[in-house]
Amino acid sequence: MLRFAIIGASRIGVVHAGAIASHPDAELVLVADPVGDAAARLAAAHGARSTTVVDDVFVADDVDAVIIGSPTTNTSIRSSPGSRPGKAVLAEKPVDLDIARVDLCLATVGDRADSVMVGFNRRFDPGFAELKERIEAGEIGPLEQLTIISRDPQAPPASYVAQSGGIFRDMTIHDLDMARFMLGDVVEVSVAGQHFDPEIEAAADFDGAVLTLRGASGAVATIINSRHCATGRGQLTDQREDHFGSDAWDKYAAARRRTSFSCSNNRLRRFSSRNSADSAAVRPGRAPSSTSAACSQLRRGDSVIPKSLAT
Repeated sequence: MLRFAIIGASRIGVVHAGAIASHPDAELVLVADPVGDAAARLAAAHGARSTTVVDDVFVADDVDAVIIGSPTTNTSIRSSPGSRPGKAVLAEKPVDLDIARVDLCLATVGDRADSVMVGFNRRFDPGFAELKERIEAGEIGPLEQLTIISRDPQAPPASYVAQSGGIFRDMTIHDLDMARFMLGDVVEVSVAGQHFDPEIEAAADFDGAVLTLRGASGAVATIINSRHCATGRGQLTDQREDHFGSDAWDKYAAARRRTSFSCSNNRLRRFSSRNSADSAAVRPGRAPSSTSAACSQLRRGDSVIPKSLAT
């Protein structure tokens, strides 16, 4: 049984608590949040104890792993996981909105990188993981083109958008991670942002975006993002990947709350969803695949996107 503590009892903390509760090999034992009674309310819902002192989770003897799900604006908590040895840590993205603090966090993690993971969970989806294995096994030939589509069920409130860090750090960051996961190093990025939602535009953000990334191999990835999904009627996430190689074509579609399918070489194969990413990512003895190297690449990408938008 893997015993978890959660830092941050707001929106994403509630999501993580639910995922832990649904896994037979995981248990939520402690919730920390310095604001009001948020920790107490979330803890009570899952039979855990609570605290308003964040450091309590790192000295608790009955905690194996810590999920940092504090608000994006609380950078002092999010960007400090590497300075807290002794626990496996899953930190929500973005680690920080200040690139210098991200770099400091990476340096602080040092040789403890195998016990600290940034929350890029899509790598652990069984469908995406299989596509990655097929690419590495050469089953589709060298990857030439990659298309990633991500559309949220509905736009978040403007109040959330204003403190989220923007669509690229809040939403696209998952797709940038997947592009690098499939392509390897990315050497060129171009971006077009879209304004269709006046409330999000008023918050100085985009509600849609299209990005093109060129890998060092010559393969090109196209990322298509939207803050809403018309076909999902506000309930489903439209999450798809299309891998085109020299010899074959793979496609994977994951509509949240639905069974996912993978189409390859005209065969339709079915996958059932799992709530195992959190537990698998921090299992003792297993090194997570999305740690400092991914952060470093995404940090560079984050600095390039504003330049592309300005041209």
